[in-house]
Amino acid sequence: MTAQLLLALSILVGIHEWGHMFTAKFFGMRVEKFSIGFPPKLFGFKRGETEYSLGAIPLGGYVKISGMIDESLDTSQIGAPPQPWEFRSKPAWQRLIVMLGGIFMNVVLGIIIFVFMTYLLGERYIPIDKVNQFGIHATDLGKKEIGLQDGDRIVGMNGKPLVHFDDIHNPRFFLEQGSHYTIQRAGTEIKIPIPVDLMDRMSKKEMEFATPMYDKYPLQVEQINGGSAARRSGLNVKDVILAINGQETKEIRVFRELMVKNKNKEVSLRVRRGDREMEIPVQVPTEGVIGIILEHDMLYAKEYYSFLESIPKGAQNAFNVVSLQLQAFGKIFRREISATKSLGGPLAIAQQFGGAWDWIRFWTLTGLLSMVLAFMNLLPIPALDGGHVVFLTYEIVSGRKPSDKFLENAQKVGMVLLLALMVFVFGNDIYKIIVDYTS
Repeated sequence: MTAQLLLALSILVGIHEWGHMFTAKFFGMRVEKFSIGFPPKLFGFKRGETEYSLGAIPLGGYVKISGMIDESLDTSQIGAPPQPWEFRSKPAWQRLIVMLGGIFMNVVLGIIIFVFMTYLLGERYIPIDKVNQFGIHATDLGKKEIGLQDGDRIVGMNGKPLVHFDDIHNPRFFLEQGSHYTIQRAGTEIKIPIPVDLMDRMSKKEMEFATPMYDKYPLQVEQINGGSAARRSGLNVKDVILAINGQETKEIRVFRELMVKNKNKEVSLRVRRGDREMEIPVQVPTEGVIGIILEHDMLYAKEYYSFLESIPKGAQNAFNVVSLQLQAFGKIFRREISATKSLGGPLAIAQQFGGAWDWIRFWTLTGLLSMVLAFMNLLPIPALDGGHVVFLTYEIVSGRKPSDKFLENAQKVGMVLLLALMVFVFGNDIYKIIVDYTS
């Protein structure tokens, strides 16, 4: 979990700071330091005019450009006359490009990751028409908070027809104003409004409003990892899982829960292979994962794209991340959802990576975080790139440059705001972990 998060942060911070450094050097500015992570320094080396280093606190990084008032608050050069290689001596449009360089590189990285993930994996989805053959199973959350019932057939959302069943849980839809489901119940079509504070009512223990009637579809092995416990046990692809230790198992969620419950123990899987049933003993590892991918046969569909088709599709998926962030911030500012329940910091992100190393999940989360990092850095807060962009845009439009003293004080205010935000998100993460653990 921690190793995956640190690797992802190193990639994201490295590419972000490289964007600043490359554009600065391109315009003839002197880059004094390039660091991934914050001090104390673990190790480093100097090449040319630039010192490259790795810091012990892996929650960011920085590039020190001569003649620039930044988060280091080093103003020793400001009293002297501007030098040709300094940030402050360059035209405002060049300085603006330098400040946007990191954001641009994070956007590019995010798009590249989403494009390749789309091309290599395609899009796996559950067609809504297959689910509606039997209707949905409404979870407790769906019944209590929304009003769904077992057997409902969901045919639309926010006035638009549904194609993918997974979209019923997509925050992009229920962050819209006036969100509602259109369902068919007992031959009648009705609209069910989605509560505006639904995200606050959701918990980590129950995130789904509804599931397909999984018991109508066989739960079978789709893929087995080489060297895994499942491979050693003799489990085969296309085996249909019937029970674990005699307990009937019809859902992937139930299968995972039973594996975790029986970690470091041997379980007996009853499977159907062809026309016969058999019992297969499997030793469950410490992680509670035996190395298989399960699917409900006949339920899932997959759509693949050519590389050229993947470019606009991947870019759309990448920018949907930013759109979702904007919608969520709008809900927070309108007090329709709680900031404490919606915002997460490094600890919450680390939990998303999970305990077992999964390259698909790693790159998916890295692409998502790259877009989120670009969005957050563009916020107009002093000490963030967005704050510099605001001041430089003002200078370009008005023709007047803010004083060095103003920029220095703005930087201090920005640093206080960022430190306060960091304390909040860390404290919020710890609080939610304690609540989840004790509940």
